[in-house]
Amino acid sequence: MTDHLTPKLPEALGRSEAFLTFQERLSQAAKVDRPVLLVGERGTGKELAAARLHYLSPRWREPLVALNCAALAPTLIESELFGHEAGAFTGAAKRRIGRFEAAQGGSLFLDELGNIPLEVQEKILRVVEYRLFERVGGSSPVQVDVRLIGATNADLPALAAQGRFKPDLLDRLSFEVLVLPPLRAREGDVIFLANYFAARMAHELGRPDMPTFSDRALADLESYPWPGNIRELKNVVERAVYRSTSAIIDELVFDPFPKSVGRPQPDREYPKAPLPPAEASPPAHLAEPLPRQVRDLEVRLIKTALRRAKFNQKKAADLLGLTYHQFRGLYRKYGGPEFDQQ
Repeated sequence: MTDHLTPKLPEALGRSEAFLTFQERLSQAAKVDRPVLLVGERGTGKELAAARLHYLSPRWREPLVALNCAALAPTLIESELFGHEAGAFTGAAKRRIGRFEAAQGGSLFLDELGNIPLEVQEKILRVVEYRLFERVGGSSPVQVDVRLIGATNADLPALAAQGRFKPDLLDRLSFEVLVLPPLRAREGDVIFLANYFAARMAHELGRPDMPTFSDRALADLESYPWPGNIRELKNVVERAVYRSTSAIIDELVFDPFPKSVGRPQPDREYPKAPLPPAEASPPAHLAEPLPRQVRDLEVRLIKTALRRAKFNQKKAADLLGLTYHQFRGLYRKYGGPEFDQQ
């Protein structure tokens, strides 16, 4: 008899050796009540992996709470994680519990944890070590029992070396580090997943025939590098099914943005231009600590790129060789809207 309280285990699809090896390591790590770091490119399924870690663990009956640390301003992350007391700041009319308390007994998934400010990292470290924290504006300790699952596509050891991530916290969180394989490393999974997404899309559209890919489409699927990984593959396949007038999929559109004259182009199409010489960094010196010099350099480059891009943040990210999310993380870290006024 099936327990009606048993949640459906999040589905993970693939049959390549790289995928199966990762799933085996994930299953082993799930059973050990220690923090786990999930490292992988965008679109590789870090959130799905976190859910599987939780539901395969002894904590599966308790809450799985998630927070995307890149989606919040740094000033809000502390309150979101630890909650606040009434009157802690303007607008805090009553006590509010944070994600740690909400995840009591279960798991807390911190996505893009490289965006967490250093002062908040210090509080997380205390929770990991002592299972205690104080709400924002409070002084009474709150005790929690939570398993931490972190995810990032950033190089956390490099951030730690730059003074932007606490080495002690990195040590505590990296009991196990699971690296999600990119789609290009999962031999045979592209076609397997493409057929799955195509069938599901056809069912959603109420089409009676099972979609199939032409030889040309199969070759295109296998030769494309898939920088957006599974998320990008799903979009490409679903777009092809819905646009096709027959069950045979012959045309795949990898870039849906129009290229016609006068239409806006994707930001990656804008040519990169060198930053103005006037904004060149001063000679290196040892009068200031390295973290402060790194901060000052990043702030100058962000200001310069924004002015050069006429305050279009996506263009500014491209000028700096960053993804938009990486740029937004730095933008919020160093002042946010204040940059747009300079």
